[in-house]
Amino acid sequence: QVQLVESGGGLVQAGGTLRLSCAASGSNLGFKAMGWYRQAPGKQRELVARIITIGGSTNYADSVKGRFTISRDNAKNTVYLQMNSLKPEDTAVYYCYAEEWGTSNDYWAQGTQVTVSS
Repeated sequence: QVQLVESGGGLVQAGGTLRLSCAASGSNLGFKAMGWYRQAPGKQRELVARIITIGGSTNYADSVKGRFTISRDNAKNTVYLQMNSLKPEDTAVYYCYAEEWGTSNDYWAQGTQVTVSS
């Protein structure tokens, strides 16, 4: 059974930093990509960052480029989201997800709250 466990959310002042982690386990096939979406109250869920596990190619939402960095540790099936220069508009629930190799299955973590105060 695939599990994604994320951690690292919390409350921070504007301009501060947070680091999210997400560890995936339970897949015999492995994961071709991992990343984060976020959803703020009253808004649609949006892709924040994504990383391809082989090669490390990344893509980011325009709103976080230059401030957020996604990285991965393939040996641990873990991805990290370093969030710098946080803004109140970054406040949302952040959901880690993973795309499984060879299937159309996407798996999701439980979500972690990030709150940025002004």
